[in-house]
Amino acid sequence: MQKKSLTCFAVLSLLFFLECGGTRTAAQDDPTHLRVNVVLVQLNVAVTDDKGNYVTGLHPEDFAVTEDKIPQKVSTFEESIESGHSPMETVRKDQAAHGSNSAADADSSPIKQVDSAGITISHLTDANVFVLFDTSNYMYRSFVFAQDAIADFIRSMDESSKVAFYSYSRNLSRATSLTSDHFRIVNGVRSTVAGDDAALYNSLLLTVKDAAPLKGRKAIVVFSNGPDNASSVPPEDVAELAQSTGTIIYIISTRQAQDDPASAAAFERMSKVSGGKAYFAKNWREEKQAFASIREDLVHLYTLSYYPQQNPNRGWRSIKVKLNGKELQKYHIRTRDGYRLLPATALPGEEYTSRANETDSK
Repeated sequence: MQKKSLTCFAVLSLLFFLECGGTRTAAQDDPTHLRVNVVLVQLNVAVTDDKGNYVTGLHPEDFAVTEDKIPQKVSTFEESIESGHSPMETVRKDQAAHGSNSAADADSSPIKQVDSAGITISHLTDANVFVLFDTSNYMYRSFVFAQDAIADFIRSMDESSKVAFYSYSRNLSRATSLTSDHFRIVNGVRSTVAGDDAALYNSLLLTVKDAAPLKGRKAIVVFSNGPDNASSVPPEDVAELAQSTGTIIYIISTRQAQDDPASAAAFERMSKVSGGKAYFAKNWREEKQAFASIREDLVHLYTLSYYPQQNPNRGWRSIKVKLNGKELQKYHIRTRDGYRLLPATALPGEEYTSRANETDSK
């Protein structure tokens, strides 16, 4: 119990420094007051039918969001431009009717509309995606096939999407920072070499930290070929940080779940609670299929955001998203299930981050 409490405290320390940069004010030094950062909460929501097909064309009024069972008012609503149907078609018609220069004008920049309920509706055409590649000694046999699958995934991304390429073995290597120059990212993939032990959870924690300050849709795609045998942080802490920062985790594992039940359970847990998916690929064909599935998922997500209503809970807050109307109840929703409220009072140290950084700096 004591270990778990310390771990949660360390996660809060990391979250605080991500949001506040480690600064504190005179008001925050007052021990008699607890201040918290109440910011816009963003949810990336996948809606599918019983066959796993994506449901498109939904509107803000189709969603009901609660936080700790308190109803929330959606402030912004976004659907990908590639989803096959967009709620913004009426906006384009309105623009044309009111003298917009051309159809190109409507697509040259993100279109926004404030509906009668005060909700800002817009297209979401891009994403920030971090690819985290296992270059440990588990990868020797299938290294080239994995590089091919990752390269194809990066080429498939929308040109406006930014991609970063990281690799890990015992250390995390930030090979290429976020960029829309996908050719440069592919070159980074081709330059990787196999290493030694695998510190996946350390590396994933540091990658979530890099993604945390970013606005908009952000995701981490992990390619793993074996269990973690060198990390100093547990997967539960990575999962909580991803949830609390709104970062989606997708994991592709080349090991079958039955080969390593502990790792498989951790992979499924981390991805599920963040709103992502875990895939277990038997061969290079299934690896490519998994990457294609992730790409499809990213372009079919709805993105909702809200400012939390007054809530006395200063810890973990549970989020529920449901669809309104009987005709929509048959569909399935996938999104993160909560977040931890960030303290605005200074917390001591970055020992938690330092533990993960130990392998990053050796």
